[in-house]
Amino acid sequence: MANPPVFVDPSLAHDDDPSRRDVILIAAGAFAAIGGAAVLWPLLDQMNPDASTLSLATTEVDVSPIEEGQAITVMWRGKPIFIRHRTAKEIEEAKAAEIDDLIDPLARNANLPDDAPATDENRAASEHEKWLVMIGICTHLGCIPQGQAPGQYKGEYGGWFCPCHGSQYDTAGRVRIGPAPENLYIPPYIFASDTKITIG
Repeated sequence: MANPPVFVDPSLAHDDDPSRRDVILIAAGAFAAIGGAAVLWPLLDQMNPDASTLSLATTEVDVSPIEEGQAITVMWRGKPIFIRHRTAKEIEEAKAAEIDDLIDPLARNANLPDDAPATDENRAASEHEKWLVMIGICTHLGCIPQGQAPGQYKGEYGGWFCPCHGSQYDTAGRVRIGPAPENLYIPPYIFASDTKITIG
């Protein structure tokens, strides 16, 4: 006698249900991505600058003790920054210079467009023309020009003098004599108040 036919539910007959398989694949992929990120994070994180480097990203300077005619040097990102409280005579001399007489006609001011002309207004602090803030590195061979300390020779233009090859800068930090090809650079900075400058 033949066995009676057995009815089998088609949904139970196959173990390869597409919706179940998709859920398993998505879950496995997500776990693999999370695991990969967990493995890579320490490698990527160690490439970030350390806290001491980040602390040098900006430098705040109180300029209230600097008398007219005096200058100080502070460090920012390992570079000397010259800050001079210019006298009225120094400002007048800087404004009198003609752009056509300059070796470098560009302002080299990180706070202005690259093609800004090297007028005194474009070199001095905006709305604080008595203050001049520059990176104190000669643009010829990277020496540090003289002229910050009292009594140092400042060159024929009363600004800064690089003794290595004789480059001279005026009271706006523009190269006037010598092999230096460009003016002293102006770093990015703002006046946080009338007496505090934030560099960087």
